[in-house]
Amino acid sequence: MARVYTLAFIFTMTKYQIDPHIVPQIYSENNKIIKFIENYYNVRISARGQDFKVLDNDKSEEIYSLLSVIEGYILKKGNVTNDEIISLIRIKKDAPDISLDDILEVSSIVPYSRKPIYPKTLNQKLYVHHIHKNHVVFAIGPAGTGKTYLAMAVAIKYLVEKSINRIILTRPAVEAGESLGFLPGDLQAKIDPYLRPLYDALFDILPGDLADRFLERGQIEVAPLAYMRGRTLNDAFLILDEAQNSTSEQMKMFLTRIGFNSKAVITGDITQIDLPTRKRSGLIEAKEILKEIEGIKFVFFNEKDVVRHKIVQKIIKAYQRYEEEKENSK
Repeated sequence: MARVYTLAFIFTMTKYQIDPHIVPQIYSENNKIIKFIENYYNVRISARGQDFKVLDNDKSEEIYSLLSVIEGYILKKGNVTNDEIISLIRIKKDAPDISLDDILEVSSIVPYSRKPIYPKTLNQKLYVHHIHKNHVVFAIGPAGTGKTYLAMAVAIKYLVEKSINRIILTRPAVEAGESLGFLPGDLQAKIDPYLRPLYDALFDILPGDLADRFLERGQIEVAPLAYMRGRTLNDAFLILDEAQNSTSEQMKMFLTRIGFNSKAVITGDITQIDLPTRKRSGLIEAKEILKEIEGIKFVFFNEKDVVRHKIVQKIIKAYQRYEEEKENSK
């Protein structure tokens, strides 16, 4: 008989008995999962076979609930790694309201997309969850982790369902080794290359005719960050891409454009900043200033969330090691 996962049992439980099928995984790698839970939640756990007892009464309900989620996740998903379970534990700590069904959900975000679009890693699931639940979400991490793509998919879902009236896609037009003045064409021709990745993602998600229709009606607007000044955007979904290249002033300007019934998602990779040396990244500054504000969430991605070619994960990891060694040698 399948086990029913409910929180009702918690209030009378003095211990938790896990399913025998997951016992080997829970104790694997020298009790890695148990030790992580103890350190992460600052609790003591007595574990013998299937029986788990939390020795800190004030945290027992929370830990038994967590064990139930871990158990359900392993039994329903099958082959999982300990690192994946650790990511699951972090998610439940950061977003206790996210359900096991939400975590296991694999349906497409956008009803009219050209192909199914859904979060492929636990961090991506947390990201989409936070976008739904909060006014402002910052996504920080390396390229290929789906930061902009998933944000755009959620924004299009909101637009199609008429929860908002328009989508604003923007990014800083920062010169990365080549001056704008030397590029051919008028002003629009000069800034279009900076915005092209946003158009590429848009047309990858939506059929071309539907994307063109939204653009022609002004329901989807793609513009440089500088064009946001002086505007107040109500009933809108705002996405600021490549935010690591925004200045402190630009970041403040963008965040204060948010109007009623609007959401904002800010994405960036703080390891790839193209600003002049003396300019401080608005994304790094916002991470320090806004971390405690209710309604604002930060999601941090790593190389395990990269959904491009596997070689990209290895490249990112190699650069991380190089930067760490360089920093340690100073």
